[in-house]
Amino acid sequence: MTLIPPIEPMLAEARRELPPDRSLPGNLVAEQKPDGFRAVLFARPGLVMVQSRRGADLTPAFPEITTAASALSEALVLDGELVVAAEGRLHFGELQKRARRRGRSAVQAAAEHPAYLITFDVLETGGRELLDRPYRERHAMLEDLFARDVLGAPFTLCPATTDRATALEWLDPAWGDVGMEGVL
Repeated sequence: MTLIPPIEPMLAEARRELPPDRSLPGNLVAEQKPDGFRAVLFARPGLVMVQSRRGADLTPAFPEITTAASALSEALVLDGELVVAAEGRLHFGELQKRARRRGRSAVQAAAEHPAYLITFDVLETGGRELLDRPYRERHAMLEDLFARDVLGAPFTLCPATTDRATALEWLDPAWGDVGMEGVL
C-alpha cells in the first residue's frame, strides 16, 4: 500500500532535558533538530509533492527539491526538515520568504538561497509503506539510500547518535547560533 497525501507526521514532545542513561527501553537515539519547516516529500512516478506538517502543498515554492525528487531512481516518501542556509547558518527568515514564492520568483529564490531537506525517516520505499517497521530498521534503510547514492544533495541525512554525551553537546547554545534548535 502507498501513502496518500496529506499524511500526519509523527510529532515529538518537548522536554527540558534529556532522559537519564538507561531510562528508556532499548537505546535512545537522539537527532539534531534543525530550525526549518517539517516536510514530507512524496517522490514517485506520477506524484512529486512537498507537504508541510499541517498538510499544505509547498511544492511550488521549492522547485530545486521538486526537480531533485523527480530525478530519484527509487520511489520514496521521506520525512524531514526543510531548511535554507544564509549568512553562515540555517536561516528561518529566508525559509519563510522562500515558502511564499511561486513560479519564476521561486526559481530565482532557489538560485539565491537553495533549500535542503534534512531527512530523518523513510516512510515508504518502492511502493511499500514502512510505518509499522521499527525506527532502527527505517533509519538503516535511509542510511542505505545515502550510501548507495540514491539520495544526495539537496537531501542530507540528519545527524543521529546513541551517545548521550554527544546529544548533550548538541544542546550547547553554539548549535543554536548556526540554526539547530535542539535535540529530538
